[in-house]
Amino acid sequence: MSTAPSSISTGNKAKFSSCALPLRGEDTVTVHFMKPNGERMTMLGTTGDSLLDLVIKSNLDLPGFGACDGTMACSTCHLIVDQEVFSQLGDPANEEMDMLDLSEGLCETSRLGCQVTLSPALEGMTVRVPHMVNDIRST
Repeated sequence: MSTAPSSISTGNKAKFSSCALPLRGEDTVTVHFMKPNGERMTMLGTTGDSLLDLVIKSNLDLPGFGACDGTMACSTCHLIVDQEVFSQLGDPANEEMDMLDLSEGLCETSRLGCQVTLSPALEGMTVRVPHMVNDIRST
């Protein structure tokens, strides 16, 4: 797949597009976060953003969450999703699985928030924040 810009003819003007980056939309997606203490926080994210982006943009109070800024160098954005959502996301990459193996409270439906991209199909999803955050960079 080529990532070079392609020209689209629009009369006398040419527009350029690229498929190199995921598209960010104007659509919003409702996401419910369940903190370990049972507190439920509901946020609106933008399609194309990751769950980590949503946490950062919303300034959610999740200490230590996303310490590596989404570079997949830690497991601090570990979240647990429902089975139905997990099935929609597709298989995690090997690199994500390696990071998840180092997470506290790992479940069959664990994912890294930096690797979950919001889409209309995820509207109303609930994610659980594990009891402990394990930043493997500090071990």
